Amino acid sequence: LVSLVLTALLAYNVHAISQVSRTGRYLYTADGSRFYIKGVAYQQQGIVTDTSAANPFGEPSTYIDPLADASGCARDLPYLQQLGVNTVRVYSVDSTKNHDSCMSALSGAGIYTIIDLTLPLNGSIDRSSPAWSTNLLDQYLATIDAFSKYDNVLAYNVGNEVVNGSSNTNVAPFVKAAARDIKAYLTAKKSSVLIGYAAIDGADNFRDPLANYFSCDPSNTNSGSTAIDLFGLNNYEWCGNSTFADSYTDTENNFAGYNVAAYFSEYGCVPASGARPWTEVGALLSSDMSPVWSGGIAFSYFPAASAAGQFGMVTLSSDNKTVTTSTDFTNLGTQYGAATPPNSPAKASVAAAAFPACPTQNSTFLGSTTLPATPNLAACQCLKNALSCQFTPVVSDYTVVAGQLINTACGLLGQSGGTCTDIAADGAAGTYGLVSGCDPTVKLSYVMSKYYESQNRNSQACSFAGNGTVNSHASTSASAASVASSCIASPSATFAPTAPASSSGSSSTATTTSGGGKKNGASTLVGGG
Repeated sequence: LVSLVLTALLAYNVHAISQVSRTGRYLYTADGSRFYIKGVAYQQQGIVTDTSAANPFGEPSTYIDPLADASGCARDLPYLQQLGVNTVRVYSVDSTKNHDSCMSALSGAGIYTIIDLTLPLNGSIDRSSPAWSTNLLDQYLATIDAFSKYDNVLAYNVGNEVVNGSSNTNVAPFVKAAARDIKAYLTAKKSSVLIGYAAIDGADNFRDPLANYFSCDPSNTNSGSTAIDLFGLNNYEWCGNSTFADSYTDTENNFAGYNVAAYFSEYGCVPASGARPWTEVGALLSSDMSPVWSGGIAFSYFPAASAAGQFGMVTLSSDNKTVTTSTDFTNLGTQYGAATPPNSPAKASVAAAAFPACPTQNSTFLGSTTLPATPNLAACQCLKNALSCQFTPVVSDYTVVAGQLINTACGLLGQSGGTCTDIAADGAAGTYGLVSGCDPTVKLSYVMSKYYESQNRNSQACSFAGNGTVNSHASTSASAASVASSCIASPSATFAPTAPASSSGSSSTATTTSGGGKKNGASTLVGGG
């Protein structure tokens, strides 16, 4: 009987949910009705490894994929329906797992998903050492391919709070390049899923130009090829029983002229005492804010601890089979049920989005309009195979070792009169080294090879504590630089990427047990702030 019900449900869900698309800066369903996100963050918190003062929301190092948990999804679906949500935001997913049961059930219930493409630790753009590289591109494409068969993916986020202050706005070009390439990939697949980014609600002097940067056109030709479709703001301004005038007026005014769709990608301040009344829903889903905002994601369905408070609307029993709801849960369901946002403007009256020139660089916004190239897996593989000294780690979890060895190799190379310019990238200057789009292991092999060659190809110079091996198949006359120039013929090329042959799996080495760490610009379950 269960199998028959599941089969019927799967068959029903082939066209069970209306497609949502963007026209101008608004979202509409297929019948032309205005679509507002009535959402909730839906992911259990991973293991938090960093709760420093600079990052009160923590650095999860692991994640739990809720969309791969069929029993958990079946357990929670009635409660999601009670809340009246039409969207869940999921912060990290495992592309190697099966998501059919949960995605089908959500679709049948009229619930869309916003899926962050990032993973904890090494599966996202690292704001401290940014790069848009083959390992990240391949991971993002693997996730898209895993979810391309489902009809209820509303958007993919290419980052969450990657930029968290004016001093690291130089990271923005890498995120914009990711949006460009993912958008090109979806276009090639004839997919209408939206591309989004979730931003920290920081100071206006970097938050506003950052939002404009992600939706601008560097070519000044009114092209949306590098622009996001959906801007998310992690906003926690409204606490307790506030008012639109006290909490949201400035935010509404600051985004009054924004050109693409926008929503609150997280909201739900924890008051000093008592349950959250969620009265901000009445403002967010009203005519006061509908000219700019298309709803939001309440944070969070599952418990999530942080220095900003104890979030969560339900608790699970020790065996994870029983759900107990809280007053927070009841209040949000009441507010969502009472919200009646206006069904305007009419889709036919909305002009297509215009993509303006990008913000100019200044002391609080450093992002260049020159973006990194599309990462080229074939070119990087060509380089890897031909390098004279190759990284062959002695440990299976080599990600930390690789970072340390890059620093060591660059230091040794510098002492020998060489540089690591070819693997460097500078989002403020708009300069990107020839090898900067390759994954860290290829970059390391490149620097190791340059040092090895500077030492007259002495085999000991390729050892690096046993982590390097001389490539017996490499030319003994060709230098690493010449090999790079041969393999990577067009270092600034952009193109629609294709998924690698192994796209069924993720390239991240993070433990699958949520979202990724903010240090790396990945989505964290306890985002915002």
